[in-house]
Amino acid sequence: MNIIYLSSLLFFSITSTNAWDSEQLEVFDAVDDVKQNFYELLNISKDATSSEIKSAFRTLSLKLHPDKNKEVDTSEQFRNLVTVYEVLKSPAKRKYYDDTLINGLPNWRSGIFYYRYVRKMGITEVLVILFVIITIGQYLVNWGVYFEKILTLEDQKLRKKKSRNRGKVEEDPDIIIPKPSVLDTLPIQIPKFVWFLITCIPAAFRFLTSSVKNKIEVNRPLTPELEPEPVRIKTTRKRNKFILPEGPNFELQDTEPKSDCGTSAPPPLVSGGLWTDDDLTELIRLVKKFPQGTTERWEKIAAFLYRSVPEVTYMANKMKENGYRLPCEQDDEIQVKVKQKSKKEVGPYDSVTNWGQAQQKALEDALLKFPKGVCDRWDRIAEHVPDKNKEECMQRFRYLAEDLKKRKDTSDKTE
Repeated sequence: MNIIYLSSLLFFSITSTNAWDSEQLEVFDAVDDVKQNFYELLNISKDATSSEIKSAFRTLSLKLHPDKNKEVDTSEQFRNLVTVYEVLKSPAKRKYYDDTLINGLPNWRSGIFYYRYVRKMGITEVLVILFVIITIGQYLVNWGVYFEKILTLEDQKLRKKKSRNRGKVEEDPDIIIPKPSVLDTLPIQIPKFVWFLITCIPAAFRFLTSSVKNKIEVNRPLTPELEPEPVRIKTTRKRNKFILPEGPNFELQDTEPKSDCGTSAPPPLVSGGLWTDDDLTELIRLVKKFPQGTTERWEKIAAFLYRSVPEVTYMANKMKENGYRLPCEQDDEIQVKVKQKSKKEVGPYDSVTNWGQAQQKALEDALLKFPKGVCDRWDRIAEHVPDKNKEECMQRFRYLAEDLKKRKDTSDKTE
């Protein structure tokens, strides 16, 4: 069937509906489908009454019904029987059929025939026809866009040619416009899109599984074994302003500039800076990195630390006296030595027993506030205890610890 011819006759089909009414058209359709005399099919005469037509239809329907004939396919015969009965049971349609038997089937296959045929089509046929029409339209539209681009490009070339005649204008490279292809139509684009979706399914599945897994891990309650360790906050040492003392230090004599007479010139003026624990750690690392005997040793270390040579050598001398240890590490060593002292050294002296309730309460709060491992622990504790220094706080702590241990031992013996 020609699609273009069908669509062109759609308008004429509407104007031609005045020639026959709907019942006549239904009779013409039935005659064209059955292609057999209706009366002969029912085994009745042309003058049969409505009751005779009904009785003949019931008799033949029992014989030709598909449920009664499972071995032989009688669906088409049963369908023709129903069509014949629908025409003969209506007096108007039966009259039209009798006229058709006398005068024959008219030339009724005009536009209305194709219009009625389209109305009888199924969904699949309609979709196929629409798909073909859309594909052809898409191909023609692509060509229209192609010609439009060519005309636009030629117009731009003419304008540039005119402007080039007036002055110097750089020539643009030739633009190549691809011609439309059948590969750009729906029959090719739809399979490409389906293939793209199929190839994306594994990646989408992996993404969904990973997202669900991460969500489950986030919402999972923490067990005691999986609980994270408490974060230890690193306390920085209180920074004091560095003041360079007068006089040479342990290695400054090698770096001091000498005058022409051979006598040492006075050291240059150096502004003091702040030395933090990180600066001291970096100084220790650089001293180990550049050992003695390295050329321009202290100049290199000073360049890394962005400080003057006398300042660096003085602080290196101090760190050497402390065994290259930070002040907070020295405090921890003092605490360990205090714990290793014998019990005989702990006794009831006045600095230990002469403590008031307010001072004792302040000491207990300071011990909780500054636990073991904090830099300058006992200095900070002494600042929070009124009228007591660092040594008195440490002695009081040792005394209380020994007293508590003695009481515990005596209680165990009595039990």
